Amino acid sequence: MADLLKSSGAMAGATLASRVLGMVREMCYARFMGDGLVAGAFVLAFMIPNLFRRLLGEGALMAAFIPVFKEQEKTEGEAAMWRTANALVSGLVVVLAAVVGVGLLGITAALEWGEWSAKTTLMLELLRWVFPYLLLICLAAVAMGILNSRGHFFLPALGALILNVVMIGAVLWLAPRFGDELEDQVFALAVGVLVAGVAQLLYQLPALWKEGFRPEWISPWADDSVKKILSRLGPGVIGVAAFQINVLATYCIGFFVGGHVVASYGYAVRLLELPQGLFAVSMATFLLPTLAGLAAEKKYGDFRTRIDEAARHLLFLNLPAAVLLFVMAEPIVQLLFQYGAFDAAATQRAAWALKCLAPALPGYSLVLILVRAFYALGEVRTPVKISIACLVLNLVLALALVFQFKDGLQQGAFGIANTISSTLNAVLLWRALRRREELAPIALPGLRRQLPVMMVLAMLAGWVAWGVGRGYLDLGGESAAVSARLLAVFGPLFSAGIFYWAVSGLAGVDSAKAILGIFRRKRPE
Repeated sequence: MADLLKSSGAMAGATLASRVLGMVREMCYARFMGDGLVAGAFVLAFMIPNLFRRLLGEGALMAAFIPVFKEQEKTEGEAAMWRTANALVSGLVVVLAAVVGVGLLGITAALEWGEWSAKTTLMLELLRWVFPYLLLICLAAVAMGILNSRGHFFLPALGALILNVVMIGAVLWLAPRFGDELEDQVFALAVGVLVAGVAQLLYQLPALWKEGFRPEWISPWADDSVKKILSRLGPGVIGVAAFQINVLATYCIGFFVGGHVVASYGYAVRLLELPQGLFAVSMATFLLPTLAGLAAEKKYGDFRTRIDEAARHLLFLNLPAAVLLFVMAEPIVQLLFQYGAFDAAATQRAAWALKCLAPALPGYSLVLILVRAFYALGEVRTPVKISIACLVLNLVLALALVFQFKDGLQQGAFGIANTISSTLNAVLLWRALRRREELAPIALPGLRRQLPVMMVLAMLAGWVAWGVGRGYLDLGGESAAVSARLLAVFGPLFSAGIFYWAVSGLAGVDSAKAILGIFRRKRPE
């Protein structure tokens, strides 16, 4: 338990720094662009290269590559391991260069010969600038995966921090030099995206070199390890592609439904990603190579124990986080974003989206953990089938609900759809994992025993935050000072957090004691 928490905790520390700085970046975006059409155009344009990053970089490809990489390390030695890494990188460079070339030609043709509205034209022009980012960030994601496999979690997790620093600089320093109109200044952010991609790749190279990686061209077409990776990759790509296409389709619907939908929902997603990235992504990133190593050695008892610990600790943190994001949505959005171009109406729109999306956090978190368990076992088809079914449900729900809401509230449809589909995804993954013969019996005794207590205490923590927050209602108004807004947010959150942690410890929830032991720099009992 201790090493799981310490390793993921070290990564969480780096993630916390990058997520906090990422929130500063979003605050700069909000002040600079608000939640109007320009903001929506940039969010949608930047999402497309990120789609390929998650598809080819840190999504299905890494899930297929890391188990093979770890297996070779244990069975064939480092020379074979690095040969596989070079073969994979060689093939990836060829594929990504082709994707970038075709993409740029297609975007240019669409702009030259198509007839588009002003907002669509702006989005396509921004996309043409940021599209090469996918080549840079996919290679950076592969470097991150290799370093994770070698036991490095803190350094790779700082990559997002670099992006945030560059983008904040683009807003504050570069944008004013691109003209006086927002439609011109937003292109400074596109330039910042490319600069950040180069930096995110280059800063990891010294660590890779120190580990023993030496870049060389290895033909991927006849490499047996690459063939093995590709045999596992196919179903995973389908699943990740389905997810990313679903996300893109949802944002496209929002882009054409209303002028504020994409940006408002995007700000809510960023707020959800703070606890998700800090706890769920950090732990899941550490868990994949750990579980892959246990599966390669057929230590299935330890495998089951790791899953139990990870799920228990994750829900201990993210259940109250989901409740508090729901209860405190409006004062949180007001504190972080309501400045400059982001007015009180924008706060209401983003807070509503956050209320609808916050209950999805526990489901998203469990999915990250359970999918890693399947990937470590070399099984990708089952999670892919479940993922596709849930994504279809998500898209159907989004389409059905978005037209039921009034203008200014449509973004709530996407949050509700994601909450339902992510929860169902977690339930179906767990049922499928229980049927795995090598893991029988997998009952997660710690989680089953403590989950009801954690759920009750999370709800009570939300009630504490609501009760304390009523005393600060007059402090967080539209014209309130930043200090007053800080008090209106952190007063209720601090009170709820102290209550939750203290009562959890008294109730015997071992995650409270285990995590506290890490902060005290000693091994928990």
